[in-house]
Amino acid sequence: MSQQAVKFAYWVPNVSGGLVVSKIEQRTHWGIDYNRKLAQLAEAAGFEYGLTQIRFTAGYGAENQHESVAFSHALLAATTTLKVIAAILPGPWQPALAAKQLATIDQLTNGRIAVNIVSGWFKGEFQAIGEHWLEHDERYRRSEEFIRALKGIWTQDDFTFKGDFYRFNHYTLKPKPLGQPEVFQGGSSRAARDMAARVSDWYFTNGNTPEGIKAQVDDIRAKAAANNHSVKVGVNAFVIARDTEEEARAVLAEIIDKADPEAVNAFGDAAKQAGKASPEGEGNWAKSSFEDLVQYNDGFKTNLIGTPQQIAERIVALKAVGVDLVLAGFLHFQEEVEYFGKRVLPLVRELEAKAAIKQVA
Repeated sequence: MSQQAVKFAYWVPNVSGGLVVSKIEQRTHWGIDYNRKLAQLAEAAGFEYGLTQIRFTAGYGAENQHESVAFSHALLAATTTLKVIAAILPGPWQPALAAKQLATIDQLTNGRIAVNIVSGWFKGEFQAIGEHWLEHDERYRRSEEFIRALKGIWTQDDFTFKGDFYRFNHYTLKPKPLGQPEVFQGGSSRAARDMAARVSDWYFTNGNTPEGIKAQVDDIRAKAAANNHSVKVGVNAFVIARDTEEEARAVLAEIIDKADPEAVNAFGDAAKQAGKASPEGEGNWAKSSFEDLVQYNDGFKTNLIGTPQQIAERIVALKAVGVDLVLAGFLHFQEEVEYFGKRVLPLVRELEAKAAIKQVA
C-alpha cells in the first residue's frame, strides 16, 4: 500500500440535472452561487480537487451546462487551496489556445489549475457543433498529441512538434505556468490505458470493484514502467454516506426506483455504441447494467454506500489495490460534502495511519 494519503476530488455540478439520471430530489444546483459555496465547503472538508464537466449539448437530464474552463477559474477565485481540474475536449479546443488559457489561470491562481483531457465518446455532440468525428483509437491518438503539445509548450522555448493532428514551429509561450499543470484523462479501453501509460499524470477509471480496479491498475502501471513513465490512478464513486447502512441502501433504492428510463437507456445506447467502435469491442460502459448507468460513470459499482466506517474501510481497500484518488459524486452536494469531511475522511486517515504502523512493524 502506498505511504501517500489517498486524495479526494469531487465532481463539480456545473451541468444541470445532478449526478444521477433520476427524478429523485437532488438538492444540488448548477449555478455559480451554489458552486462557489460548494467549493469552499469542499476545501474546508479536505478535498484537494474539484473536476468541472464539459458538455456542449443538452441531454440525459442535463439541459444547462456552464463552460468548464471559465467556471473552473471562478471557483479558483473563491478558494485558496483547492485545485480545479478543467475538462477540455480536443477538437473544439486547439492545444495552443488551451496551453495559453491554462498558463494564464495558473499564474493568476498560484498554480491551482489542472486539466482533464476528454477524448470524447458522444458522436451526436460532435455532429451538433460541426466537429469532425474520429474513430475510437484515432480520438486517443489525437488526445495524446494534444497532451504532448501542452507539455511541450509549457516547458520549452522554441517548441517544435510535427504530429498528424497538431504542428508547432519554434513556438515560445510566455509567461509559462508557475509549474506544469497536472494532466488527467479518463477511459477504460486499451487505447485509453496505453495513452495514459505514455503521457498522462493521472488516469481516471469508471467505478468498479477492487478486483476490477486492480486489474486496470496493474496493467497501466506495468505499461507505464516500460515507458519510463509513472501515472497515478483515480476512481469514480458515487458516495451515499448515512448514519446507518439501512438508510444508505434505502437512498440507493429510491434513486434507482425513480430513474428516468428513457434518459438512462438513451445514454446507455450511445455510450455502449461508442465502446463497440473500439478494436476490442468494449468501452467504459461495456458491462454496465441499467442500474449502473443511472450514475453516469458506474459510481454505484465502487460501493461507497453505507456508514462512515464502512465507506472508510472500502476506501482504504481501494488504496491497497493502487488507487491514489477517489473522485466522488453526491446526491445533495453541499450537505453531503460537509458530512463526508466531518464523518468519513477522519476515519480514512485513522485507518491509513494504522496500516502504515503495521507495514513498519
